[in-house]
Amino acid sequence: MNAHLQPTGSAYFISPETAAIESHTLSILVDNEPGVLARVIGLFSGRGYNIESLTVSETEHQAHLSRITIVTRGTPHVLEQIKAQLERIVPVHRVVDLTVRARELGQERPIEREVALVKVIGEGEMRAETLRLADAFHAKVVDATIDHFILEITGKSSKIDQFVAIMKPLGLIEVCRTGIAAMNRGAQGM
Repeated sequence: MNAHLQPTGSAYFISPETAAIESHTLSILVDNEPGVLARVIGLFSGRGYNIESLTVSETEHQAHLSRITIVTRGTPHVLEQIKAQLERIVPVHRVVDLTVRARELGQERPIEREVALVKVIGEGEMRAETLRLADAFHAKVVDATIDHFILEITGKSSKIDQFVAIMKPLGLIEVCRTGIAAMNRGAQGM
């Protein structure tokens, strides 16, 4: 069976047709009030949908609005169901599938970035190699002692994945990632 076709037994595959599973980035504008995030997350967990990345921050302080960015996977039908269900949650003002919007604009994906803090221990040659590779990846040293570095790296998730993999043999001991922040190109807002 092709890995991109639907297996059965999950809420991801309610649709009877055989469709490819896609990764989509959703941007959700909500009231910044207690319980809103729990309701949005509850929608996903209650229906068996997985969240691959989640970021939340207040974006309009005066209006008390927050933006939730979620990366999830499913068939086009399931992704449309998720969007429709999110739009029915009371404090949700707007839901935009940034992946669909990017395609409408003739682009492959929206602009997506992630930040990671990476702690690496090491001495001597390993320490020098860590700094050399950090420079090659445009990572910044945000903390350093004689036995460790904490590096900050920003970029696409694939770049961060690659950096983390390269740091493992050099003494990687801890990683903290923010999750994806995303926005479409062009003059229009969300």
